[in-house]
Amino acid sequence: MSAEGVDLKKRRFLTAATAVVGAVGAGFAAVPFLASWQPSERAKALGAPEEADISKLEPGALLRVKWRGKVCWVVHRTEENLKDLPTLDPMLTDPNSEVPQQPAYCKNPTRSIKPEYLVAVGICTHLGCSPTYRPEIAPADLGDEWKGGFFCPCHGSRFDLAARVFKGSPAPTNLVIPPHQYLSDDVILIGQDGGKA
Repeated sequence: MSAEGVDLKKRRFLTAATAVVGAVGAGFAAVPFLASWQPSERAKALGAPEEADISKLEPGALLRVKWRGKVCWVVHRTEENLKDLPTLDPMLTDPNSEVPQQPAYCKNPTRSIKPEYLVAVGICTHLGCSPTYRPEIAPADLGDEWKGGFFCPCHGSRFDLAARVFKGSPAPTNLVIPPHQYLSDDVILIGQDGGKA
């Protein structure tokens, strides 16, 4: 067939139509591929912030909340607990929280937004065990200087009620304070701070 018999308009139309069909096909192939990069609903749920209702949390009590597969504690500290915190400073490794393990809004003597409530990740910074809550004052096994806090039974690390580590503990740093905010007087949102950090 000679070049004179070729219909150029038809050729352009067929070339354009083939390109459009190819682009649509590539789009259909790319959408599931790109969607596979997104986290699953389960993964999103694991990383989602958690609400904690503290309306019934009495002074001295501890509430456990699961966030990102970790246990977080909310402790309602008593007036006595708050008075005792500064007296412990000489016995602590990092009493002023110089190591950044808390949001900036919790870099204070109580390591909290509201002094009466401590929110902390309940994982020891030594080897990842979960310390136990020991609110009693001067128990025989922890000594006369003990004014309540957290004791890690795995290797003996001790933390006060501001989650600060005692000197001589295997744990090198204070417990981590997660990002959090108060949605109301009775509800804390753990895992999100509304951009305050």
